[in-house]
Amino acid sequence: MNTGTLRTGKLPPDLLRELLAKIPSNDPRVLLGGRVGEDAAAIDMGDRVLVAKTDPITFTTELIGWYAVQVNANDIACMGARPRWFLATVLLPEGAEPGLAKSIFSQILETCTALDVSLIGGHTEVTHKLQRPLVVGFMLGETSRERLVRTSDARPGDAIVLTKAIAIEGTAILGNIAASHLRPKISKAILNKTERFLFEPGISVVTEALAAQDLADIHAMHDPTEGGLATGLHEIAEAAQVGIEVDWEAIPFLQECKDICSQLELNPLGLLASGALIMTLPKNQVNSLMEGLSLRNIQAQVIGKVLAREKGVMLRTAGKVEPLPQFPRDELARYLEQFDPA
Repeated sequence: MNTGTLRTGKLPPDLLRELLAKIPSNDPRVLLGGRVGEDAAAIDMGDRVLVAKTDPITFTTELIGWYAVQVNANDIACMGARPRWFLATVLLPEGAEPGLAKSIFSQILETCTALDVSLIGGHTEVTHKLQRPLVVGFMLGETSRERLVRTSDARPGDAIVLTKAIAIEGTAILGNIAASHLRPKISKAILNKTERFLFEPGISVVTEALAAQDLADIHAMHDPTEGGLATGLHEIAEAAQVGIEVDWEAIPFLQECKDICSQLELNPLGLLASGALIMTLPKNQVNSLMEGLSLRNIQAQVIGKVLAREKGVMLRTAGKVEPLPQFPRDELARYLEQFDPA
């Protein structure tokens, strides 16, 4: 493979930084624009702040409309805003049945209704030479200046809290598409269980993100998605210009995630992690946060701490402290490149 070409997944960080650096910042109403590690943009609307996010769904065709709403709502909530309005661009391949369009529309509408989000428009078309449906979501939310949360506001001395476990979404997907490779070692009952992880414990973090602000002085929140927990932590460190230390033993891994990653020789730290929420906050407020989340039946765990920038981004394992791995692409993408699930 030509090392100069781009591979499946996020753009390389250096290329992304180069592109974002070209964006002029001459509008004072843009409180937060495109930056590495930030989940959405924020615009000053007077007494309110409008938060905007767009994200495509490209890795799946099943539940594609549901996914589009969920992942965009998560990023709005991570900014301390409540998701309010949604638009979708739906691209269908030539020859698609009308039922496909109806199914995607129903998924979008039902998911918006469940999250109390208004579906306000978008675009639909049948696209030449497209191989499968694509949905690009655009979510708007609102909050106040006081409640706006930036990834870049993580501070040295903060505790790092993770909700639920790692890696909910990646485990659910691998349990489905990698079933033929896993069945000799992992039971059908476990694989069937992983398929339900999308809904229980679920990939939405809206509830815990909004609740957390009522429970503690949250400095930063981040939704670890592509590239897993490790990438999410590296993004916080870059956005806030801080160091981070996390404890391997403290990270709540799904047992099914451990088992599947072991069989497929994947690293769970780099696996698609939607469903977990990273938060940083003062250490003296951790107990009130944890107690409040527990009352809402939301699992949470302190997994590390924020340090000064020069300390780096580190992983403590068995008493040793080493650099936290970096993943140029998600472990799911690496699996898909190595194997043909079909």
